[in-house]
Amino acid sequence: MDTLASRDPVRVTLAVSFVAGLSLTSFWVLQPFLPAALWAVTIVIATWPLMLRVESMLWGRRGLAVAVMTLLMLLGFIVPLTLALLTIVNHAHDIVDWLQSLATSAVPSPPHWLAHVPIVGPHLAAKWSDAAAVPPAEVAARLAPYTRPAIGWVVRMVGSLGLLMVQFLLVVLFAAILYASGETAAGAARRFARRLAGARGEHSARLAAQAIRSVALGIVVTALIQAGLAAAGLFVVGVPFAGMLTALVFLLCVSQIGAGPVLALAVFWTYWSGAGGWGTALLIWSLFVISIDNVVRPILIRKGADLPLLLVFVSVAGGLLAFGVVGIFVGPAVLAVAYSLLADWINTPESGDGLGRRSDFPVAADLR
Repeated sequence: MDTLASRDPVRVTLAVSFVAGLSLTSFWVLQPFLPAALWAVTIVIATWPLMLRVESMLWGRRGLAVAVMTLLMLLGFIVPLTLALLTIVNHAHDIVDWLQSLATSAVPSPPHWLAHVPIVGPHLAAKWSDAAAVPPAEVAARLAPYTRPAIGWVVRMVGSLGLLMVQFLLVVLFAAILYASGETAAGAARRFARRLAGARGEHSARLAAQAIRSVALGIVVTALIQAGLAAAGLFVVGVPFAGMLTALVFLLCVSQIGAGPVLALAVFWTYWSGAGGWGTALLIWSLFVISIDNVVRPILIRKGADLPLLLVFVSVAGGLLAFGVVGIFVGPAVLAVAYSLLADWINTPESGDGLGRRSDFPVAADLR
């Protein structure tokens, strides 16, 4: 009777439709919380060894360890934002005076070496000379039409900060829940993977977690290296607000925007202040700092994830383009699992019933 019912096409179609509709509806309900949940899972996987170490230092008290990790996450967001706001407030008058002087100052002449740069040097030198020949009043008049769009952009950014704060608080809340019940969640994930694909599924789940942890390590260490090198250049040249700019470089490197915008502004300010030699030195140093991102990060990621170096670079870049910042973690995890499954399938020896048997292929003796 059960066999006949399982072969009933109407019943099977209705059952599949019900399950699909239930899954889509659940996804629709949870969609606003999925980005925060995904970030929380990524952060917890990456920092789980640190949480266990904190727990062992606090006499094995999981509640205290969760409270410490949650406080560290809050401080990691609030402290840089507070320092940036305090710096802006304390130096508001200096910033306004600098912007006013920038609007009324003349553009300095281009350095002599710029015209000798191959291919693009003469063109850049000519454009720079044309800009230097424009009177300051005309420059201010040309910039006036862009003032209103710039103000609107600032207003939109301030409005998006509220949404960003809500998302961050959700990330902290989900991460605290996962910290408190990490073993239970990990066990459920392994059982689900084993239910899907047996022992290989559980191995794939472990491999994905390892890839996420190694990507996080590679990103943070690379950001620290770039921030340290950028700080050395900024302090040596004497760029104002070097400490705040260094913190901004670290945040931009972690978010995969890179140190380019901050260092470009620093180089522009150095040239603008008339220190052409220091500006050239900072430009060369900035190019070095920006370029090491593409070398150090894949090497660090490859040490933790068992992937070829080219596949690491493709997974990070492709994940970033496909899913945004969180794709930096999703891309290597997905490709690590896919690469492992493909390698296991290729290297698995064929069974006795496979295509390797002699009877599976007719030979000349069988065709007679």
